[in-house]
Amino acid sequence: MGIATVITSGKGGVGKSTAAVGLGRALAARGRRVLLVDCDAGLRSLDRMTGTEESLVFDSSDVVYGRCAPAQAIYACCPGLYLLPAPASGDNLIQPAVMARLVPLLKRYYDYVLLDSPAGVGAGFRSAACAADRAVVVCSPDPVCVRSAGAVRRLLDQLGVASKRLAINRFDGELFERTGVYADLDAVIDASGLRLFGMAPEDHAMAAAFLKGTAAPEKSPAMMAFTRMAARLEGEAVPLPDRF
Repeated sequence: MGIATVITSGKGGVGKSTAAVGLGRALAARGRRVLLVDCDAGLRSLDRMTGTEESLVFDSSDVVYGRCAPAQAIYACCPGLYLLPAPASGDNLIQPAVMARLVPLLKRYYDYVLLDSPAGVGAGFRSAACAADRAVVVCSPDPVCVRSAGAVRRLLDQLGVASKRLAINRFDGELFERTGVYADLDAVIDASGLRLFGMAPEDHAMAAAFLKGTAAPEKSPAMMAFTRMAARLEGEAVPLPDRF
């Protein structure tokens, strides 16, 4: 039985879907079977980011409404990595009660099920998070994002997701020091109320690769960061780098 992890954020634009794909590719590179589940009905992006856009015929709503078998709506992205795409219409949002039955079924066949939640704390968030065993809350180190991460943490508590960690994404050390909004990263972590899981720097090479639906260079800074996070998901003690 696999583990379901919701990748979420309170605010858009922090690279949440990038983090989901980065973690998925890193776990697949470790020999794991990984399923990405795009939960952003109407605004799906993971098909584009994984290079499966032109192959799509069915999506998660087709599975739920019995129009296809689950395997017909799951697309191979690269060795070990698969995608269950979101519905093209927001009207076909999968309700939490249905997701709560679907995700345990998917966990039987994959080591990791990564649920890419839509940004914000609406119905899509609740659908993505309701069946998760744990959560990774993605934010950038600015006050609005950090405040929204705290709000997400409280909602995850209400949904019974006990294990929650913070991933600081798109980090720019020079900009962080120049703005001086926070004294240091410990202040960011304290303000979110979450334990730090990992950090990934701003990385235009990885962003460009994912926009084209291709794998990021293995040695790109952000991909290396997600590789370290993947190791932590598997219980390895991996230190943070001194600087980005």
